[in-house]
Amino acid sequence: MELSEIRKQINSIDDQILALFLDRMDLSARVAEYKRENNLPILDRGREREIIARLTAAAGDKERWVYRLYSTIMELSRASQAAITGASGEVYEQIKKTLENEHPLFPETGSVACQGTEGGNSQLACDKLFPRGNLMYVKSFESVFEAVECGLCRFGVLPIENSSNGSVRAVYEQLLKHNVSIVRSTRLCIRHELMALPGAKLSGIKKIYSHEQALGQCSKYLSGLSGVQIIPCDNTAVAAKTVSQSGDTSQAAIASHSCTELYGLRCLNDEIQNSDNNYTRFICITRGSEMYAGAGRISLVISCDNKPGSLYDILAKFQALGLNMTKLESCPVTGRNFEFIFILEIEASIRTPEVAGMLSELERSCRSFRLLGCYAEV
Repeated sequence: MELSEIRKQINSIDDQILALFLDRMDLSARVAEYKRENNLPILDRGREREIIARLTAAAGDKERWVYRLYSTIMELSRASQAAITGASGEVYEQIKKTLENEHPLFPETGSVACQGTEGGNSQLACDKLFPRGNLMYVKSFESVFEAVECGLCRFGVLPIENSSNGSVRAVYEQLLKHNVSIVRSTRLCIRHELMALPGAKLSGIKKIYSHEQALGQCSKYLSGLSGVQIIPCDNTAVAAKTVSQSGDTSQAAIASHSCTELYGLRCLNDEIQNSDNNYTRFICITRGSEMYAGAGRISLVISCDNKPGSLYDILAKFQALGLNMTKLESCPVTGRNFEFIFILEIEASIRTPEVAGMLSELERSCRSFRLLGCYAEV
């Protein structure tokens, strides 16, 4: 048989499959209406297993392909039903509250909690997000959350991820503990320099201070030094201030260039980063559930059952709606052996009924679920 004839037959079969698939989706919509009227959950795992078991048993040596085909069809069916039945549950209430608190414009001013001190990268991110912001410096990431949650500051700005050194886990841990939401994010190009007091020489440096993230981003350079003590501290600007106040030319700090002028230091080496393409992403948080116009990115944290296919079932929900996932990272759960949570970010808006329905379905099907916010990245 000629290839053209084979393709002609495939086209004919595809037309039949399409017609039958559309009929199936119409019937699935009727099922969704019934579930909505009778307050039934979308997911019926027993029914799905029964269908797939019956079809794979009749598939012969094509069993594995039939299994994948119908797993995808089931996911598409669930996504369609979620859009019809609409959102419900705690996440639905959160989405409703967020939409009620949607603001047309992101402010350029306001009280902002910032970890560290003047000259730190967090301060530069604050200035980028809030050109006329009233900054209040605090000692730790947790203090930023506390200042926002208690109403002392309206906003808080924190580093969440670095292109070289990965996620800032301590910030994610605090996001899960506090009643806040992410309302904005931005990226900052990071340039670290090794700096010390005037008169200091590179050969005479015995101690280097900096934040642990900065130390990680300069790890290759630091590993090549001998006889030098590496000392983590709260913030890169705090490191520069510590060296400035010490009066000791054997001490140095890793910080941004602006700290040289702020603290009377001079640059000893400005080529110490592992990568020139070094960006840190910062988030802006506020109390409760809020959103600003232009929000098109969603952050969430989930956990699922530790069994084959659990994560795939979750990812398939995004694929079924054609949503782009920009982040997926697993984090071990403290105090539990081999249990993980997953940090996800998708390009989508909670204003879309299909997305709201999908998030509600995720809440019902996941062991734990937390919507961290819907926001724009600038």
